[in-house]
Amino acid sequence: MIPRLAAAASLFCLSLPTVAQVPGGAFRLQGRPAQGALLRGTAPAGSVSLTLDGTEVPVAPDGRFLLGLDRDAPPAVRLVARTGDGRETVETIRVAPRAWRLQQINMVRPSTGPTPEYRVLREGELARIGAARARRTDAIGWTQRLIWPARGRISGQFGSQRIYRGGVPAAYHSGTDVAAGAGAAVIAPADGVIVLAPPPMFSLEGNLVIIDHGLGLSSAFLHLSSVNVRRGQAVRQGEPIGRVGATGRATGPHLHWSLVWNGARLDPQAVAGAMGGD
Repeated sequence: MIPRLAAAASLFCLSLPTVAQVPGGAFRLQGRPAQGALLRGTAPAGSVSLTLDGTEVPVAPDGRFLLGLDRDAPPAVRLVARTGDGRETVETIRVAPRAWRLQQINMVRPSTGPTPEYRVLREGELARIGAARARRTDAIGWTQRLIWPARGRISGQFGSQRIYRGGVPAAYHSGTDVAAGAGAAVIAPADGVIVLAPPPMFSLEGNLVIIDHGLGLSSAFLHLSSVNVRRGQAVRQGEPIGRVGATGRATGPHLHWSLVWNGARLDPQAVAGAMGGD
């Protein structure tokens, strides 16, 4: 961990509430298993490792963990806990499908690709974003109920997708858009550490901020007009991090909020709930 991230993360090395690991070789899971959902769980007592379909799941010292189910998660996933003596506890989780908003476009998908120059630029940008998402801190925002980072009309839904003639799909919308108005404050939905912040500006995302909430969960905030946090900084839930804008590839001012857990893309509306009183 780089020094600034380590220093910021140390602010979050608090004593977590004691949660006894589940006795009797069983899991405890909270939440409805559905595509795009975030579940919370506790591992069986004595577990030393946990995997979801073969991928390692981060686990807190008290046995608590998160499970994120991708927008395209299969009908069932396999959760496996292993103890120090090699015993396994296995649970198959049935995943409810979601009816994503699909728009049928009666035309052939445009075939014009990016220029070689832009392809090189974009590969570099994606590498930086991927590296930021991969950073792990000791933030404990994952223990909190996430709140909305901005308020306004939902102008773009997670998972929506255009389908061109012949059944050819475009990339789906990977976040939730909030038309909060130009200059509206954007706040941290949970405690965390800033793992990416301008400069520079990204070609698609514009001014981009990513917060690591710990245990594999991170938030990204796109198209900001201004940013008042820096990489490595610790932030608290509700603390301002920037303002709504239209930087990057945006047709108007709005906040694009995306949530990722361990590489799985989650539905922010499903995680944060209705935009009532947080």
